[in-house]
Amino acid sequence: MMPIPRFWREIKQRYKGIGSVCKNCEKMYFPPRKICPECRRESFQNMEPVELDGRGEVVTYTEIHEPHTEFDKHSPYIMAIVEMKEGVRLTGHLVNVDLEDVESGMKVEATMRKLGEESRDGMIYYGYKFWPVDE
Repeated sequence: MMPIPRFWREIKQRYKGIGSVCKNCEKMYFPPRKICPECRRESFQNMEPVELDGRGEVVTYTEIHEPHTEFDKHSPYIMAIVEMKEGVRLTGHLVNVDLEDVESGMKVEATMRKLGEESRDGMIYYGYKFWPVDE
């Protein structure tokens, strides 16, 4: 039997940014879908896996002052909704920038980072972290 943490790590879209694109209408989805809701095409032949580029821009953001207890040591921190180059939106921590320097439209790059864990043998939680980039 596969341990739970390993099972979750095997789900590619959770840790590698794998989405899907419909070959018929070219709409991008994250997480991936088997059926395109836009044009209703169904089959593995029409939905193709695509890895996100990792670059995007800030749509909106906020500063968190009252975090979950696991993030107390990081408070305050900035959370952002980022529209990726492919058009999908992700939420994550915005790092290496002060709140007064953040603005909508700011170019950022993403990576997956460990956020916490249940226990030594339990679930490991990962999330997106974004940092500003010059383009």
